[in-house]
Amino acid sequence: MKTKFGGKHLTLSLLATAAFVGLILFYFIFIKSFSSEKFSVNIRPNTQYTEVESQLKAHASTPSMTFFSLLNGIFNYKEHVKVGHYEAKRGTSVWTLFSNMRKGRQTPVRLTFNNIRTKEQLAGRFAEQLMVDSITIINEFNNPDTCAKYGFNIETIPAMFIPDTYEMYWDISLSKFMKRMKSEYDDFWTAKRKAEAKEVGLTPVEISTLASIVEEESNNKEERPAIAGLYLNRYRIGMPLQADPTVKFAVNDFSLKRILFEHLKVNSPYNTYKNIGLPPGPIRVPSKSGIDAVLHYQKHEYLYMCAKSDFSGRHAFARTMEEHHKNAQLYRDELNKRKIK
Repeated sequence: MKTKFGGKHLTLSLLATAAFVGLILFYFIFIKSFSSEKFSVNIRPNTQYTEVESQLKAHASTPSMTFFSLLNGIFNYKEHVKVGHYEAKRGTSVWTLFSNMRKGRQTPVRLTFNNIRTKEQLAGRFAEQLMVDSITIINEFNNPDTCAKYGFNIETIPAMFIPDTYEMYWDISLSKFMKRMKSEYDDFWTAKRKAEAKEVGLTPVEISTLASIVEEESNNKEERPAIAGLYLNRYRIGMPLQADPTVKFAVNDFSLKRILFEHLKVNSPYNTYKNIGLPPGPIRVPSKSGIDAVLHYQKHEYLYMCAKSDFSGRHAFARTMEEHHKNAQLYRDELNKRKIK
């Protein structure tokens, strides 16, 4: 009787212990979560487990890290650390993140870029959001063979990148990234847009080049079709574009408030005061709306413009040089009044 009674108690004790362990595991696997609102872990090639732990510690409580270490011991994760970008947020269980990292189930990143002037800035923006470094990217941009492979050259390659938000994996290779961007470029330049460009009389790359000038001239989207129309008027009669933003690009100083005579003398193919026609390539990465502003330019007879003297950011347009001189003098007077050099 005693043996039977003792066996019964032993069975109950084992069941209770199993239930307790099960509850603990359930708590850690399905309930215990991270404390940060949202965070990510980026694992590069040859990253050691200790580095992974260091990234996690900033977002995890001591019990959570203890459980993560326990899982590492059970599954020997430290010997199979996988490259990638892994995200978690408040409420994500330790088990879920560990399982994703162990199996290499990455969280795609949302690559976003806009308001970019130079190739160096573009490379830097990509490097901030992807695993590839900026030097490798800029070298690719300046490689004539790479550019030619996608139908561009080292001056026009910025036109291939259409500002938007794109979802991709953080560890995407540079070659796959370039192919993806070319695919997005081709998708943007639909048959309709190509037909519109042909009607304007420019190639898609030339449209992007003019759009880059138009965007540098004005932040006012409503005014951009009129500015595009003005430059097209000049372009079609063989008149130099005389666009101040191209001079800023040529001297590599976008902070200039006033374009002086010495700036206009700079010897550069981007100086549209000295050269007739469009510059060799975009002076910034034009936005979709900027490109569409050129495709749907405003038809008028204006040949001249200058910034309005009220510093509203808009422009005063003129058909004749006489009208333009009056507008320009008002602006110069205001610059002097405000002591802007």
